Amino acid sequence: MDTFPSRSTDWSRAERSKDMTAETAVKYVTETPQEDIERVKNWINSEEYKEKNFARQALVINPPHACQPLGAELAAHGFEGALPFVHGSQGCASYYRSTFNRHFREPAAAVSDAMTEDGAVFGGQNNLHEGLENAYTIYKPKMIPIFTSCMPEVIGDDLTAFIKNAKNKGIVPQDFPLPYANTPSFNGSHIHGYDSMLLSILQTLTEGKKVEGRCTGKLNLLPGFDCNTGNYREYKKILEAFGIPYTVLADISEVFDSPLDGTYKPYPGGTKLDEAADSINGKVTMTLAPFSTTKTFTWIKENYSGKHVSLPTPFGVAKTDEFVLQLSKLFGKPVPESVKAERGRAVDAMTDAHQYIHGKKFALYGDPDYLLGYVSFLLEMGAKPWHIICSKGSKKFQKECQALLDGSADGKGCTIYLSKDLWHMRSLVVTDPVDAMIGDTHGKFAARDANIPLFRFGFPIFDRVNLHRAPLVGYQGAINMLTTICNKFIEVRDETCEDKYFEMMR
Repeated sequence: MDTFPSRSTDWSRAERSKDMTAETAVKYVTETPQEDIERVKNWINSEEYKEKNFARQALVINPPHACQPLGAELAAHGFEGALPFVHGSQGCASYYRSTFNRHFREPAAAVSDAMTEDGAVFGGQNNLHEGLENAYTIYKPKMIPIFTSCMPEVIGDDLTAFIKNAKNKGIVPQDFPLPYANTPSFNGSHIHGYDSMLLSILQTLTEGKKVEGRCTGKLNLLPGFDCNTGNYREYKKILEAFGIPYTVLADISEVFDSPLDGTYKPYPGGTKLDEAADSINGKVTMTLAPFSTTKTFTWIKENYSGKHVSLPTPFGVAKTDEFVLQLSKLFGKPVPESVKAERGRAVDAMTDAHQYIHGKKFALYGDPDYLLGYVSFLLEMGAKPWHIICSKGSKKFQKECQALLDGSADGKGCTIYLSKDLWHMRSLVVTDPVDAMIGDTHGKFAARDANIPLFRFGFPIFDRVNLHRAPLVGYQGAINMLTTICNKFIEVRDETCEDKYFEMMR
């Protein structure tokens, strides 16, 4: 007689069926033999692989630059009461903000109109208007600089019309400053976005403010895209030693490095809007970052009163000398004794420590203005800037950098690479070794593979703390760079020396 199967039999059949289904659904991964792993590891360190790596064109791997909107946001943060506004997707805005959060360990207050698929189809005007209304009403900023991400640029949103319509509808007052910049992420880099946004802000704030015959007596200083708050303070220290009144365009020093005093300030620091507006009547306007203020400075030369001076970022003694002597000449003031003393200390420090850096080879990457500074400083110390990568560099940058190399015996054999990334850099440092790398956090993997130190100067720096507070410019900056580099080389010697009686005095 037939009987019903027991519960245990049912369970057993069910389990077997599940196992059979799993076997047919899961594709097991085959482990790569260790010898294949070693073969590939050795191959990617070879000249053969380097040749293939440098032959690629369409693919970019770990580029040492960010996108235009990120640079635009930094420029926007540099003004009093400014609330950066991203016309684009919320995810893009989160990327810009989190990058600044991680670098400065400070909040980056910014908003987005959160464009989605609907905006991509029908345009983003409704998003922009609703976002402006909320931002103006809730956060009460003094200015809302607007810039774009990829989506509105691809579909061709007309910001000029959108902003005009917003004011005509009464969403924001007619006289409320809404500077805006088109900053497509797929073109240029963060320095170009910074330039476009700074230009728009100055055009907006200075409109109708030029007064014939008026002179503020001030220096307008443009530091450019610089995420080292210590650099801004170093500039101010030098200017205050001279007794030169100044306006920094744009000043992020307090925005991203304000004191923790128990009081929440939604908009700490930034250049005063009335001072920025009056900057068009300044005595001298000086850029210290020609490559990240190109469009802005061209417009300034055509519209601002007074003299216009473009200088390289003052890294090292020679470039700082140039900056200091220009200040003395332009304002008819002698170089202060405190500045002379600081120069003397920098030269003394370089003399004391030159033997630890002289003759060593370095691989460099970063922004054009910073790279020229690194090269100048290293050549002063008798070091060799052996591999120089500027991922968004121009022929103008290449020419200026090559002139620096040609002007020193230590520049012989050094090579400049344009439009290359950090995977190219890896091939360079493993096939043509150097003693160290200089750049931001993203180069740490190439440095690790090459077993060399990475000196973290520039932006962004995620894996160390407080480095943005130590100035790299001026005479003090030269001392800081020198101390960081030389002490690391001494530490490496200490850690790797097998002689237990190795002399304590280096």
